[in-house]
Amino acid sequence: MKQKQNRRKIVVAVTGASGAVYASVLFKKLIAIKNLLDEVGVVFSTNATGIWDYELKDPFKAMAPMKVYGKNDFYAPFASGSSAFDSMIVCPCSMGTLGRIAHGISDDLITRAADVMLKERRKLILVPRETPYSLIHIENMRTVTLAGGIICPATPSFYSKPETIEQAAETVVDRILALAGFEIEAYKWGEAQS
Repeated sequence: MKQKQNRRKIVVAVTGASGAVYASVLFKKLIAIKNLLDEVGVVFSTNATGIWDYELKDPFKAMAPMKVYGKNDFYAPFASGSSAFDSMIVCPCSMGTLGRIAHGISDDLITRAADVMLKERRKLILVPRETPYSLIHIENMRTVTLAGGIICPATPSFYSKPETIEQAAETVVDRILALAGFEIEAYKWGEAQS
């Protein structure tokens, strides 16, 4: 018998890196597993909304059960370590955001929330979508990893033979959700698929 999962409170931040499709697929997956969620807080950087419109040509609409916070709303509950938010996903994560997180520069709600996750030893998952990496990028990823964060590059897998861009993005999103501790139906290498 599967053990019942506790309902989770998570933060999802979307930054101005290319790859809005990853965030779009992530939001759709979170809606599909809303029974596992108590609360989802969402933050967009200034550049993220422009990239979203350019790449997806689909204006973002806040979707229940998610609440969207302003990028400078330091009164958001997850801006404090006293909140009960247990995980944060930054998807996609720009290299500028990653660098600020790596060096403790909390100049907006995204970087402050990430700082809270690290200092409270909670789960922080950064999903960079950049190639190639410079040594500065690699060192910043190393710093975040040493501080307890998880770097999950937006690198699709092809074992499941995805046929659309969304299906390729889903291979990354499924890994992100697994890293965040969710047990979801997803392709697993070597397992029979229904």
